[in-house]
Amino acid sequence: MSLCPLQVDKYLYHMRLSDETLLEVSQRFEKEMEKGLGADTNPTASVKMLPTFVRSTPDGTEDGDFLALDLGGTNFRVLRVKVSDNGLRKVEMENQIYAIPEELMRGSGVQLFDHIAECLANFLDKLQIKDKKLPLGFTFSFPCHQTKLDESILVTWTKGFKCSSVEGRDVVSLLRKSIKKRGDFDIDIVAVVNDTVGTMMTCGYDDHNCEVGLIVGTGTNACYMEEMRHIDLVEGDEGRMCINMEWGAFGDDGVLNDIRTEFDREIDMGSLNPGKQLFEKMISGMYMGELVRLILVKMAKDGLLFGGRLTPDLLTTGHFETRFVSAIEKEKEGLQKAHEILSKLGLEPSHEDCMATLRICQIVSTLAAAALGAVDGDRDRDGAGDRDKLRSTVGVDGSVYKKHPHFARRLHKTVRKLLPDCEIRFIRSEDGSGKGAAMVTAVAYRLAAQHQARQKILEPLRLSHEQLLEVKERMRIEMEKGLGKETHAEATVKMLPTYVCSTPDGTEKGDFLALDLGGTNFRVLLVRVRNGMRRGVEMHNKIYSIPVDIMQGTGEELFDHIVHCISDFLEYMGMKGVSLPLGFTFSFPCQQNNLDEGILLKWTKGFKATGCEGEDVVGLLKEAIHRREEFDLDVVAVVNDTVGTMMTCGYEDPYCEVGLIVGTGSNACYMEEMRNVELVEGDEGRMCVNMEWGAFGDSGCLDDIRTEFDMAVDELSLNPGKQRYEKMISGMYLGEIVRNILMDFTKKGLLFRGRISERLKTRGIFETKFLSQIESDCLALLQVRSILQHLGLESTCDDSIIVKEVCTVVARRAAQLCGAGMAAVVDKIRENRGLDFLKVTVGVDGTLYKLHPHFSTVLQETVKELSPKCEVTFLQSEDGSGKGAALITAVACRIREAGQR
Repeated sequence: MSLCPLQVDKYLYHMRLSDETLLEVSQRFEKEMEKGLGADTNPTASVKMLPTFVRSTPDGTEDGDFLALDLGGTNFRVLRVKVSDNGLRKVEMENQIYAIPEELMRGSGVQLFDHIAECLANFLDKLQIKDKKLPLGFTFSFPCHQTKLDESILVTWTKGFKCSSVEGRDVVSLLRKSIKKRGDFDIDIVAVVNDTVGTMMTCGYDDHNCEVGLIVGTGTNACYMEEMRHIDLVEGDEGRMCINMEWGAFGDDGVLNDIRTEFDREIDMGSLNPGKQLFEKMISGMYMGELVRLILVKMAKDGLLFGGRLTPDLLTTGHFETRFVSAIEKEKEGLQKAHEILSKLGLEPSHEDCMATLRICQIVSTLAAAALGAVDGDRDRDGAGDRDKLRSTVGVDGSVYKKHPHFARRLHKTVRKLLPDCEIRFIRSEDGSGKGAAMVTAVAYRLAAQHQARQKILEPLRLSHEQLLEVKERMRIEMEKGLGKETHAEATVKMLPTYVCSTPDGTEKGDFLALDLGGTNFRVLLVRVRNGMRRGVEMHNKIYSIPVDIMQGTGEELFDHIVHCISDFLEYMGMKGVSLPLGFTFSFPCQQNNLDEGILLKWTKGFKATGCEGEDVVGLLKEAIHRREEFDLDVVAVVNDTVGTMMTCGYEDPYCEVGLIVGTGSNACYMEEMRNVELVEGDEGRMCVNMEWGAFGDSGCLDDIRTEFDMAVDELSLNPGKQRYEKMISGMYLGEIVRNILMDFTKKGLLFRGRISERLKTRGIFETKFLSQIESDCLALLQVRSILQHLGLESTCDDSIIVKEVCTVVARRAAQLCGAGMAAVVDKIRENRGLDFLKVTVGVDGTLYKLHPHFSTVLQETVKELSPKCEVTFLQSEDGSGKGAALITAVACRIREAGQR
């Protein structure tokens, strides 16, 4: 009796995989991948997930002349691959095939590598390029343990090779030795590659979305780009690396037992490596024909085919080749081919036998394609992350994929069914093992050259210990100039006296008002200071806006508006008619001649009110209060926000004698000995000096460490040539420095594939908060990419690493420069007091210090290195400009009362 195809389907029912089963296989595979990637689970994992040290796919800008060596069987090839980028992107190849005599395959390792070196020499001679030292990529398709891109330890020989003294050794050094021994040419071996990786890289040159390589030929394997943070076996979390999955061994631990058929078991028992590579045996070309043969034999034995007849040929292992499966499944001549092939095996097939054989071939190849699709699809889903629709390309090579008439289509269909949300393309690779090895080398060369070029550009931003010590010394000299009566006029660091002569001692008490004017908003605060058991500060405040027409109107209108707001606040607090001492934080450049007198030198931040510059702001405020005739206030102090910061922290910590602000701008203040403050009469006690240190360097004393990027930022700023130190360390400018460096990198083709977007040309897009976000340790590169995307910058994973490095370098330099300035301050306090060792606290405020993940750490390390004789504690201030102003007022009132007693 003979069968119709439907009956064949019924007979082989257990070989059909349902969608549920495929999904299940896919999920099991995901678990196996995770096992292979984990450090603890890798030793027992069947899918080994080997790191290849290939960290990037081609970006199309590769350029140069490369050699490739392809050793994976009885023949080996030498290739010369020319990659040119001059806008045309083309690859030219020449190659020569050399045989490896049988005796060499079983001889010594030295003989084998000497032979390879000789063939290389012959090839170079032929092309007349022996005098050039070209980079070479080596495709070595045997099981290896790779430790670096150019170091690969052979685990075991396969494919009939048995050379002695090679297993357990690095094949690159063996080849290098053989070349060196000859001495007639030299090459630079850059990379050892597996053919699967070569396939991905070849396709990656033509399609930048290609991040997966797949081989379905005699054997099968796959590789893909994995996030470094998932790869436990290699140090580091930044970027990605290609993983050679060695997935043929999936199922070796029994996870596929429920879907393996009696035929799969029979093939395995008769193979050279029983129990190993079980997945490969279900899908690769080496076994597909054999699977069909076993089914034909069983069905004939059951009397369902060939009238129950068996022939010696049909019973011989290997006589039904995989290429027969492809031939039989061809649309037109399939049945005729089936007839020919079966006849050659000594059978006399009927039309139904041929139909049945065709159906068997279809079932076997469909099973292979589906199983493969389940596993391959899983890999892609894993990469989808939080992108809306993963677009990925799979580079494919191998005889089954390329020659079987329907295999590719069935594979694509399964993958798309399992991954409806992903857009997966498959492209055929052309010569992955040859061109691919050259591509890996070309990419490695490009990356190394670009890395070198970038480091050279960043070099001037990396400051040495000696340079920082020099900055500290220069700051010290500028401080002395600012303090001296003779030198003050031309000094850039102004060292302004604040008339604040004491920090809080904890006995302050009372109710105080504080005003905080430093921008378009303005605050009024009531601050209750308690001492004794209930020591502490309680605050109430209200924020008022200042309309533009008042900011740019007359001084009278501005101060009348301020007094109107104070009146509203007192009413709101139910304190109308109470006369309270008031502290006024006025964050504009002032010359103070007394604690309660501040002459406005010039308006900044968009203020233009007339009749104020050159006037005492306390006088202007008092006049406005009198004009209103509603209440009287005792204006005790005009304060700068840096001093307020020091005082706020001073209330918590009696050692606090320095204030520092690193936010949009930067400034510092500290308690100086009166004898050194030459601008103020008297030598007794101390006074807080507002350094106005942002202008350090305006005299040119920092020119040797300013870079072209600092100059560019300065030239386009609102105040060119001014506040140069501030422009190197404060938040307002760091983003601009980063943007300028990224522009330079891109112009030189070292970033964003050399494409400058309009966004990147836009000043101010790189807000400092992005610097803080990008450098945050817990942020994966995917999130860095989304920040860059938000800025309209299309970036690859490599670009994200580079942007992060630039941010790190710029912020680190800022923190170090700030630290060098601070070291000068604390050492001056120590020397003022004639101490061998000083314990001091710095009160700090400002968004850069508070929000940036590393700024504070680097700043503190720098101060420690540059001022080893000082123990410096940094304390974050809470509301220096409001609470600080009230505390200065409270201290002044305490001292005034003590003087009146």
